[in-house]
Amino acid sequence: MKRRTLLGAACLALAMPGLALAHGPTRQKITLTAEVGASPDAVWAVIGDFQDMSWHPAVFANAGENGNEIDATRVLTLGAEGGPTISEILYKYNAEKMSYSYRITDVLVEVLPVTNYSSHLTVKPRDDGGAQIEWRGAFYRGYPNNDPPPELNDEAAIAAVSGVYQAGLDALVERFGAPGS
Repeated sequence: MKRRTLLGAACLALAMPGLALAHGPTRQKITLTAEVGASPDAVWAVIGDFQDMSWHPAVFANAGENGNEIDATRVLTLGAEGGPTISEILYKYNAEKMSYSYRITDVLVEVLPVTNYSSHLTVKPRDDGGAQIEWRGAFYRGYPNNDPPPELNDEAAIAAVSGVYQAGLDALVERFGAPGS
């Protein structure tokens, strides 16, 4: 009986050689941080409202419902009036810890080449004064199958999300100044 099972498994493996090597995309994770000279409270006052992402230079307008309550939603319009949009939902919010987490519920991969995107934004005090802003994300590339086109592969997804985070963090450093400046 064991010999038949092993023989059957070997035949199956030979019949479908690509099956063992085939796999879908891997979840990507990135974390970017910035340090500013302002207090954590001052930074949180600007970025802590899920409904207001006007601090980010790519956001032309935002609209939403239910404030900072769990399951609150927002729609970000990018670039200019009539520009592409990103719809998001808040799933974790803690004002005391100065952090919130959200997911994208709707975005075209031509706008942001990701799927199953979630993100976490937090503000922490620095030991020597000022604040550290941390923006973490986890996502899959925009193309869910094997052999993605270059604009929808892992590298494109990482570059796009990193670009969004870096632009936002750079704007906050410009607004609040670097520590010690």
